[in-house]
Formats: sequence, C-alpha cells, structure tokens
Amino acid sequence: MRIGELAEATGTTPRALRHYEQAGLIASERDGNGYRLYDAGAAVRVRNIRQLLDVGLTLDDVRVFLPCLDGDVTAGPASEKGLRVAADRLAVLDARIAAQVTVRDRLAAALREATGAHMRPVA
Repeated sequence: MRIGELAEATGTTPRALRHYEQAGLIASERDGNGYRLYDAGAAVRVRNIRQLLDVGLTLDDVRVFLPCLDGDVTAGPASEKGLRVAADRLAVLDARIAAQVTVRDRLAAALREATGAHMRPVA
C-alpha cells in the first residue's frame, strides 16, 4: 500500500510515517515512480508504534520493542529491557509532573499575594 493508504488505515499522517521510517521503525520499498510502498503488515506495526507513543514512550524507547511490533505487543511476556524502559519513562513523567505542580503552586501563591484573594490550585 502507498503511504497515504497506510496513514489512513492507521489514523496517522504521511509525515509521521516518514518519521517512523527515518527512525528505522518501519520500512518501505519504492515503486517505479519513487512512491513508497508498504506491505500489509506495516499497518499492525504502525498501530503498535502509535500505542506505545500514546502511553508516553519516545521513538527511541519504541526501538526496544522492535522484536514484537509485528504482532500483539501485549500478548507475550514483558521483557526485562522493555519493563526497564517503561519504568524509566514513568520516572521522567513523574518528575515533569512534580515540577509542573511546583510551578503551578508558585504561580497560585503569587496571584494570592498580588490580589489578596484566596485562589485555590486547580487539580
């Protein structure tokens, strides 16, 4: 299938597919006029990549899961390396959230001080 067809089948964009290909996560062949052609299995792989990205992993993180991207990513037992990548990413996200909460609390305090009003933090 062509890049537009794969994008439509997977709910992504041709630009994202080119990015995944550049990152080495998917591969294509070229037909006579230079258009990218993907095999039918590429749709499963792209859906798995999207699923991993949607839970907060990065493209670099996704590389760890290359051996299982062509099937059901959740079907097999979790690898130690995959679990480590997920735990590391979770720690990064937790740290970012904590930093944002700190900034939010500082801003709320500054607003209270500036206005004399009690402004409660947004949860």
